[in-house]
Amino acid sequence: MTEQLLFDKWDLSEVESADLGTRRYINLSPRIVLHTGGKHANQQFNKSDIPIVERLINRVMREAANNGKKQLAYRAVRSAFEIIHDKTKKNPVQLLVDAIGNAGPREEVVRLKYGGIAVPKAVDTASQRRVDIALKLITTGAQRAALKSRRSLEKCLADEIMAAASYDVRCHSINQKQSIERVAKSAR
Repeated sequence: MTEQLLFDKWDLSEVESADLGTRRYINLSPRIVLHTGGKHANQQFNKSDIPIVERLINRVMREAANNGKKQLAYRAVRSAFEIIHDKTKKNPVQLLVDAIGNAGPREEVVRLKYGGIAVPKAVDTASQRRVDIALKLITTGAQRAALKSRRSLEKCLADEIMAAASYDVRCHSINQKQSIERVAKSAR
């Protein structure tokens, strides 16, 4: 059997998730096709079966300017991975997995109603939700950095992934994660 590489460049077998909570929900299967066509959408937890890179592409595609443009999102993620590899000389999928582990909040707030008053209560975040929120924060940060800027979405996405992987508090995803956890800490 021949070795399958992501974008014909990066080997996914060497990528390892250091975060034990999200390891089960980050799929690193070496599938070449990054378009599953929603075949995993019929059950609740089947989105964990979609490769993490395809989930990133789908999140990039969901933003307002790129809504429904899968090929544009595919090219943006591919270019961002090439930028990451050129700058760091590391496997960009490993940096993406590290960024997801760092950017996913571990605790958040829910509102409980007691007799007409809403009381905030801190709860632990489920691992599946941590992965979802991390992908959302990373793509939102890249979109905001690219909006009304001379920098392209690819460069902004690459910078956001590299900053989140190194836990840089100046990037959008880590900043928002800390904000969510700060609110949860005050609601304990």
